[in-house]
Amino acid sequence: MTETAAPSVEPVAPPAAAAASAAPYSASYTRYAMFLLLGIYIVNFLDRAVVNILAEPIKNDLGLADWQLGLMSGLAFAIFYTVLGIPIARMAERRNRPMIIGTAVAVWSGFTALSGAAQNFAQLVLFRIGVGVGEAGCTPPAHSLIADYVPKEKRASALAFYSMGTPLGGLLGLVMGGLVADAHGWRVAFLVAGVPGILFALLCWFTLKEPRKLMAQHSAAIHATQASFGETLKYLGKKKTFWLIALGAAIKAFIGYGHAPFTASFFLRVHGAEVKGLAENFNLQSVGFLGLALGLMGGTAGAISSYLGGQIADKYAKTDLRGYVSVPALASLIAVPVYIIAVSVPSASVALWILVINGLLGSLWYGPVYAIGQSIVPPHMRATTSAILLFTINLIGLGLGPLAVGILSDVMSNAAGLGSAQGVRWALMISTCFGFVAFALFWIARKTIREEMVS
Repeated sequence: MTETAAPSVEPVAPPAAAAASAAPYSASYTRYAMFLLLGIYIVNFLDRAVVNILAEPIKNDLGLADWQLGLMSGLAFAIFYTVLGIPIARMAERRNRPMIIGTAVAVWSGFTALSGAAQNFAQLVLFRIGVGVGEAGCTPPAHSLIADYVPKEKRASALAFYSMGTPLGGLLGLVMGGLVADAHGWRVAFLVAGVPGILFALLCWFTLKEPRKLMAQHSAAIHATQASFGETLKYLGKKKTFWLIALGAAIKAFIGYGHAPFTASFFLRVHGAEVKGLAENFNLQSVGFLGLALGLMGGTAGAISSYLGGQIADKYAKTDLRGYVSVPALASLIAVPVYIIAVSVPSASVALWILVINGLLGSLWYGPVYAIGQSIVPPHMRATTSAILLFTINLIGLGLGPLAVGILSDVMSNAAGLGSAQGVRWALMISTCFGFVAFALFWIARKTIREEMVS
């Protein structure tokens, strides 16, 4: 981004900012590091998303209600994930970030594998909490590392590339989880999902470099100008743009995370006969087919969306920083009617294809939002700012989204007397309308973003 921010009386970046803006390593190593971080984030979301395709088998096996599915996949995970993200981010401002990330990968992978041993709802919730504890140590340090690895004019693209791990991890989680569950049961699917993390933890520990060791000037400035959590929060308190994009992204996450555990359930309940017929054409069972279809179609669309969001935002932000919020605003607005059509059509195959369009819109916000989070503060506040941003997004989105949609589904199914099929359909349609609020928040941020970007 080349647009110059307006003069401000707020604190500016420390002297290291210029040094931090240059790439500290060769282009080839930076590419390797970016692909390794992408792989780690893919595993992060694989382990987080696999529970979504397994929700219906788990519900039937353990006799759970939809609200319990929402609690298990959302709030129980999110509370520990979001709260622990802040102290881990504080550690990442000073300590070796690759070591933090590698340890986090090992912890969440182990608890994912243990989830397959759960014999009741309480045990499953406990193991999913363990996954959340581990995953709290991934993204804040990773965002901070990426901001150091790449020049600032490529920051949205780099963070969007990393954020492709969300749809790609979801893709693999749905495909692998569905196919393994069909063949060997949902318990084995959890075990298989946890295995890749061990390899990535080792690669992170032994091959990922901490740029502070090279950037001596930057390292000295970090120690001289370390900001406390309170100072960072006070600094962000003056940044209207940050809170607008944080709440806008939180609502987008509320919709996305809220729909995730119930999308396969929607197809199984509303289009069960058609899905069974489609699955038989591929010699699969219904859950395996849905995992494959939702994963490949939605995951691929989401990965393309994430990548394009960063590219488009970086391109338009070169001449107007408002491009960083215009892209997610317009995507949020268009996605609402598209999704409602998808869950309203009478054909499962048509619904799946329409959801591809929704997937192309749904991840456009990743790169722009995370780039703003890293660019609206000086370098010595980046990891903590990332954690505060993720705290807001995930506490509202991941914590409340699945639970709210699950409760709404139960209410519409039972209290409103619509039955489980129409109940989940209406829960999905009602919740997606929050996208209008996300649009408004992103659009309002256009008023302040040009004056508030600093690094």
